[in-house]
Amino acid sequence: MRREIKDKVVEYLIPGRVLVLYGPRRVGKTTLITEIVKEYKGKARLLNAERSYELNEIETKDFSLIKKLVADIDLLVIDEAQKSKLIGDTLKIIVDNFPEKKILISGSSSLDLAYSLGEPLTGRKRTVKMYPFSIREVSQNQFEITERLEELMIYGSYPRVILAQSNIEKENEIFELIESYLYKDILEFENIKNSSKIRDILKVLSFQIGSEVSLSEIAGNVGLSVHTVSKYIELLEKVFVIFKLPGFSRNLRKEVTKNNKYFFYDLGIRNGLINNFNTFAFRDDIGKLWENFCIIERMKFNEFVNNHVNQYFWRTYDQKEVDYIEEKGGILNAFEFTFKDKKHKIPTEFIMTYPSSTFELITKDKIFNFVGE
Repeated sequence: MRREIKDKVVEYLIPGRVLVLYGPRRVGKTTLITEIVKEYKGKARLLNAERSYELNEIETKDFSLIKKLVADIDLLVIDEAQKSKLIGDTLKIIVDNFPEKKILISGSSSLDLAYSLGEPLTGRKRTVKMYPFSIREVSQNQFEITERLEELMIYGSYPRVILAQSNIEKENEIFELIESYLYKDILEFENIKNSSKIRDILKVLSFQIGSEVSLSEIAGNVGLSVHTVSKYIELLEKVFVIFKLPGFSRNLRKEVTKNNKYFFYDLGIRNGLINNFNTFAFRDDIGKLWENFCIIERMKFNEFVNNHVNQYFWRTYDQKEVDYIEEKGGILNAFEFTFKDKKHKIPTEFIMTYPSSTFELITKDKIFNFVGE
C-alpha cells in the first residue's frame, strides 16, 4: 500500500539539508525509506543505528572514515537514529563538507534525537511526521470510509493491523505492539525499570478521551507524584503514543485553560490498553472514539498538505464547549464532532467573543471532506 507521505519525503530530500522522518514505532518508516533507497539504484547507503557496528560508523569523528561513509553515493539514510547520541555532530560534518549529499534519518522517538540534532543542525534540517495509515490511504471515497469506519475506530490503522485478515489477528498484532514496542524508547532512554505505572497512566487516559485531565487526579489513582505523572505523560507524547490538546482562551475570564485533553495517535492501541474491542452495538464510548478519530485524522491530513495550525479545545466554566479549534493567521476554525447526524449549534458565547470564526459540524457522513480536500 502506497503511503501518501512518500512524495513529500522525496520532495524534501535536497542536498545540504537533513530530512528527519519522525513517527511511532512499527508505523512503516523502515519500509518507506527502504523503498526510497532502492529507487537510487545503488547510489544510496542505508545504515541502522540499532546495529552496533553500523552505529560505530555513524558516530565516528575520523574525517577520513566519514568521507568514506558518503563516497560514491547521493543519499545517506540512517534508520532508528535516536539510538545515536552523537549523530548531530557527524551529520554536521557531512553537511558542511559534502553539501552535495542528501541525508534522510528516521526515528521513533524525539527524546534524545531532538537533543542530539538540535544545536549541531540548526538551520540545516527539516522534519516530517509519519502516522499510521490515514483514511485517505485506505479508502477512496466516502462510501468506502463508511464501510470501514467501525473497523478503523476499534482496531486503529497500524500497517500490520490493517493488513491482518481477521479480527483475532488484528487484536494479536495490537497486543504485540503494546507489549513489545509501545514503551521501548521510554524504558531504554529513561532507565525506567518497568512499564506498569506507565500502563496505569495510559489506562486512565484511555477512559478520559475528550475530557479535561487533572494530573493530580491521575497521580492519586496510580500512586505517583504529580511531577512523575507529568514526566511520564511528556515522555509518552515524545514517543508518539498520545498527544495533548490545550484549552483556548483570548478574551473571556470564564474560559477554561488550566487542564489539557489527551488523545491517542491510534485507537487500536487505546482499545487494546483497556482490552475492549467490542463492536459499536456493545459500546458506550463511541462519542469519545469519534472525537479522537476525527482529530487524529485531521492531523494526518494537515501534515500531508503542510497546513500548519495551532490546535485547541474551548470550554467555559458553565460547560459551554467546542470540541476542536484550529488557529491560523489569527483566524479560528471551530469544529464539533458528532457521530450521528443531528443538529448542533455553536455556543453563543463563542460566536460573540470570536465573531470572525467559522464553525462546522463533522458527522460520519462528512469525514471524507474533513480530511480529504
